[in-house]
Amino acid sequence: MSSARAERLVNLVLCLLSTRQFLPAERIRSIVPGYADAPTDEAFFRMFERDKNELRELGVPLEVGRNSSFDGADGYRVARQDYELGEIDLEPAEAAAVALASRLWESPDLAAPAHGALLKLRAAGVEVDEDQGRVQPRVVTADPAFGPLLAAVQAGRVVTFPHRRGGESSAQQRTVEPWGVVSWRGRWYLVGHDRDRDAARSFRMSRISEPVRAVGPAGAVVVPPEVDLMAMVRHNVEPPPVSGTARIWVAAGRAHGLRRLARPVGPRAHRGRAGDEVEMDLRSVETVARWLSGHGPDVAVLAPEGLITAVRENWAAAAAAHEAPVRVPAPAAERDAPALETPAARP
Repeated sequence: MSSARAERLVNLVLCLLSTRQFLPAERIRSIVPGYADAPTDEAFFRMFERDKNELRELGVPLEVGRNSSFDGADGYRVARQDYELGEIDLEPAEAAAVALASRLWESPDLAAPAHGALLKLRAAGVEVDEDQGRVQPRVVTADPAFGPLLAAVQAGRVVTFPHRRGGESSAQQRTVEPWGVVSWRGRWYLVGHDRDRDAARSFRMSRISEPVRAVGPAGAVVVPPEVDLMAMVRHNVEPPPVSGTARIWVAAGRAHGLRRLARPVGPRAHRGRAGDEVEMDLRSVETVARWLSGHGPDVAVLAPEGLITAVRENWAAAAAAHEAPVRVPAPAAERDAPALETPAARP
């Protein structure tokens, strides 16, 4: 279904939900955005018939009738008592999800079509049920990339944008075939095919910088029929399973954030410095190594060997990037407590 037709169907449902009257086809044509584009009466009625059938297939209870015996043609409305859900008891997590969905159209990019439909209804003199007829799902997003990315998804156009990965300060230009936008745990993500890596990827919108540019023709992006956008985001965002335990020495009075996340083992001196040994669940060696590397001489990895090597390589890469020599101790000296030295060069 095209985005224009989907928008027209939403406007039609809003129109028929928001009035207690039966609206004849000609009046619907004059007040529902999308129908005015029909070049002839015959084209409009064909379009309207298709839309009515689509609504019925979607389970929308479309009523046909007349407001009085003086009406010369049938009118249409949506029977609210048949359309509304019954009373539902929600768990706290389910209620939170519904609350998010109920805020969908607060974004200016999404609010205009629904808001415009209601304004046209009132301007046309149609009685609008303000308390019950208004549909008001909204999603709040402050990410500047949201608008142009949503437009690119709807148009099926390729986009390019600068993207900064977590833990990195510089952004890289990415070219993506956008499949959709997904909200997960309060953050928005773009899901699509990353042409630079020739793989499906998800991108947190808060890490996408402007400008976001759409390139190529509309309709060029084809979404795979089997793709599950939410599952992709969940897989990329959720932490991997625990694969082991990391043992870390922490200098006395230092690395308080690490201490809060770790489990204390006991006091321990290391290379003449007082401190404590802690342990923490190890899920991703790369992620933990990148985090520990930033603590410099205030931490020393005791185990496992793979994490020791990863931190050592991060320090060596940082020193090489600044053209400074780095001293990396051989791991054979202290097998019970292998340690890492900080880069020898100091600013």
